[in-house]
Amino acid sequence: MANRYYRGPSSDHFDGLRFFNPGHPNTDRSLGDLLRWRFKEKAARWPDSVAGKQAVPEERVAGLRITAVGHASVLIQAGSLNVLTDPVWSERASPLRFAGPRRVTAPGIAFEDLPPIDAVLLSHNHYDHLDMATLSRLHKAHEPLIVTPLGNDTILRRAIPGAHIATGDWWDSVTISGGARATLVPAYHWSARGLGDRRMALWCGFMCHTVAGVVYFAGDTGYGSGNNFREIRRRIGAPDIALIPIGAYAPRWFMCDQHVNPQEAVRIMEGVEARQSVGIHWGTFQLTDEAREEPVALLREALRLRNLDQRRFIPAEPGDVIDIAPAQ
Repeated sequence: MANRYYRGPSSDHFDGLRFFNPGHPNTDRSLGDLLRWRFKEKAARWPDSVAGKQAVPEERVAGLRITAVGHASVLIQAGSLNVLTDPVWSERASPLRFAGPRRVTAPGIAFEDLPPIDAVLLSHNHYDHLDMATLSRLHKAHEPLIVTPLGNDTILRRAIPGAHIATGDWWDSVTISGGARATLVPAYHWSARGLGDRRMALWCGFMCHTVAGVVYFAGDTGYGSGNNFREIRRRIGAPDIALIPIGAYAPRWFMCDQHVNPQEAVRIMEGVEARQSVGIHWGTFQLTDEAREEPVALLREALRLRNLDQRRFIPAEPGDVIDIAPAQ
């Protein structure tokens, strides 16, 4: 068997065929595990739709501003740079238009209201993060640079000829524009677009350095030992703001090695020593069993138990706009 997407030397997280998470429990789940989840666990019922708001961003901002779009999609505006994370404007997070998780909140920015997009940070290839329909629209409208880990460039080039793509391994840095750079950092996760390609493309988070501040986008990740996050802090420094997932974590026996819960999200914030954090990856697509609002309640409780200011970690709703004050 050959890797469908990537040819390269073996490393401490690539065995020549598949990528893996060194020192972390296996993220692979068997068919039996999947059937046990689907038929023995009970999922909370989500609302069919949730009324929200939509922001209309300025074309450029001088400072550091975060606007939540929904799920893991965030607009980062920093020192006249505009960056999107894992952009999904489609109705479903699925390879199919008629089936799969359907969004219950409208995007927090209408696609037509997007400012000029300079770059996209694409963490991995799961359908709730790599949405080819949205990326195709962005390429036609903005022609952004897409920064993504190893193997995902092959997937993109097959679907979007002419796309501007920069690919890297963990700890590689890519220059974006306006003096900014994005460093690909480890995450505890996995990848697949279909049958037979599990872990054949890499996954990551990003540390984005801009003239207005430093933004950490965690992508999708489990917590594990916490070593990843402490190592990111040690090697790169602390971010001004961290975009950390807080949802899609239940049941824990199935999800714990690939998705953090709100308590672990707070520990990530502490591990990277972020000044401010924003909770993402909740409330838009029902991917797992927890109730829609549960991540918010558990996040507040986790902050209370650790005697942390509730304002330091905000669960973002689509359309929320958060300005980050300069570091003192």
